[in-house]
Formats: sequence, C-alpha cells, structure tokens
Amino acid sequence: MDLNNLVANMTTEMYERLKHAAETGRWPDGTEVDGPQRDSAMQLTMAYQAMHLDNDQMLTIGADGEIVQKSKAELRSQFKKPSVEKKCKKDPEDIARFTDL
Repeated sequence: MDLNNLVANMTTEMYERLKHAAETGRWPDGTEVDGPQRDSAMQLTMAYQAMHLDNDQMLTIGADGEIVQKSKAELRSQFKKPSVEKKCKKDPEDIARFTDL
C-alpha cells in the first residue's frame, strides 16, 4: 500500500496513537518504540497533518509536502491579546467584585 492510500484511510484514533509514539518514543500503552517505528510514525504523522489538518502552528507540512513556516508578524497577530490597560479603559467604574462561595 502506498503512503497516500495509507494516510487517506487512517482514522483520527490511529493518527493520535502514531503522533504520541513519534513525540514520546512510547506507544500509548507504554511499550517502547524502536528507531524505525518512530521514524515511520513521524512520517505518517506529518503526512496525515498535511492531508487532513488545517494547522495554525508555526511549522507545518503543506498539502504539497513542503514545510510551511509562519513569520513572526503572522504569529504575533494570531496570538495578539488585548492588554489589561485597554480592558480597564473600557469602563473605569468597573471593579473586581468577590462574593461568598
């Protein structure tokens, strides 16, 4: 079976197991993964991500198999959060209130 057919027929559960093995070096049941298994798990994980996931991480594998890297500006805009000062300026009369639980 070729890689594309294998990845096209993978379930999400299979992907999660392979991802866990590639990241930790162990299968979810705790059994150790040997070198060739880990390499295969990594390859299948990357192929699955490229084919099935719309990922917003800094480094991903695109559908064409190329590495896609976001710029610092793209990451900043993605994770930009309003500052505390901006939140406080919306309503200066708003204060923290605590109640008995």
